[in-house]
Amino acid sequence: MSTSTASQSNVSAGTVGLILAAAAILLITMGVRQTTGLFLLPITQSTGISIVAFSFALAIGQFVFGAAQPVFGAIADKYGAPKVIIAGALLLAFGGALTPFMTTSSGFLLSMGVIAAAGAAAGSFSILIGIASQRLPAEKRSMAAGIINAGGSIGQFVFAPLVQFIIGAAGWATAMFATAFAALLTIPLVLPLIRSASSAASTAAHAVAAGHITLSNQLREAMGNPSYLLLHAGFFTCGFHIAFLVTHFPSDLQLCGLTPNVAANSLALIGLFNVVGSLGIGWLGQRYRMKYLLAWVYASRALMIAIYLVMPKTALNIYIFAAALGVTWLATVPPTAGLVGKLFGTRYLATLFGLTLLSHQIGGFLGAWLGGLVLSQTSSYQWMWYADIGLALLAAIANLPIREQRLHAQPATA
Repeated sequence: MSTSTASQSNVSAGTVGLILAAAAILLITMGVRQTTGLFLLPITQSTGISIVAFSFALAIGQFVFGAAQPVFGAIADKYGAPKVIIAGALLLAFGGALTPFMTTSSGFLLSMGVIAAAGAAAGSFSILIGIASQRLPAEKRSMAAGIINAGGSIGQFVFAPLVQFIIGAAGWATAMFATAFAALLTIPLVLPLIRSASSAASTAAHAVAAGHITLSNQLREAMGNPSYLLLHAGFFTCGFHIAFLVTHFPSDLQLCGLTPNVAANSLALIGLFNVVGSLGIGWLGQRYRMKYLLAWVYASRALMIAIYLVMPKTALNIYIFAAALGVTWLATVPPTAGLVGKLFGTRYLATLFGLTLLSHQIGGFLGAWLGGLVLSQTSSYQWMWYADIGLALLAAIANLPIREQRLHAQPATA
């Protein structure tokens, strides 16, 4: 018994280090990624590129960020996550460093829409949550996903005011170089993942031997599962919502007469309060069925957007709205990843969750691109907010039929 206890203690300590390292990597990756909307007006005003063209470049980035995740997830499932994350850090840094030299819409599409977005995908949710989930029992995965997800939210809280300060003090090009340098800081954080790679690979190999299922067979099974497809539908709406806000919320606030600092502070507050939301929903996911948590998150977003449309646009009101919105911001990630793990296990979680993130980012493509298109045609974002409300309500309904087993009380440990 003492040997077993010691073994469990050692695994627990290594797993905690892995989870914290994954959270720190996501802190930087999402901190860089979730502040791209702050560059929209500075870049379009200094280069003469239209808002529609730049929004399209960012929309392509949303799509590439999603499309690359199942690809990198499959590579990580086969060859290990550390190599993929290091390659992603180099791509993200290269895309950021290249951007200040771009002067055309096609140039920004290449640097921000393809290179940087692909780099961010290699160090994002599916791979980081996937490698942690392979080391944990089912009842612990939701909380671990919440902790990793909270790292990304802290990144948004830290990076948004910092990037806005650098833009105001030294210009958008300097701020972009700063984010490129920050991306390289994820490389030393990969060390705890390398230390655990052999253990994770051993666990994955055992899962293959026990389950006798290949990736292609797993994909066919997943695509024929209605619950998995309903998860995709809900996550599509989440991507539309987040990409629209990240890309266009700063300019919407400026249309309301508020300063860029209010926009940056609002993004920071969203990130800060999503730490609470991520940890809270990770904890709740251990106690309640995840499909109901997702339905609640999507329905609450619809209500909050409706309140935003009618409330006076003062700085204080915007900060209160940002805080409330932040609780649900990326709180969909832990229960969505948890449901994928419940439905299919963790052997190919990076790939299968990566595919749900592809649906998320297809929604993100439409949210970022249509936001610029609607603004250019109507000089307002009003119709985008209405679409956001409608999609959120549909997503809440779509999650209810998901076939998730009921939670059972865990037996007491002797």
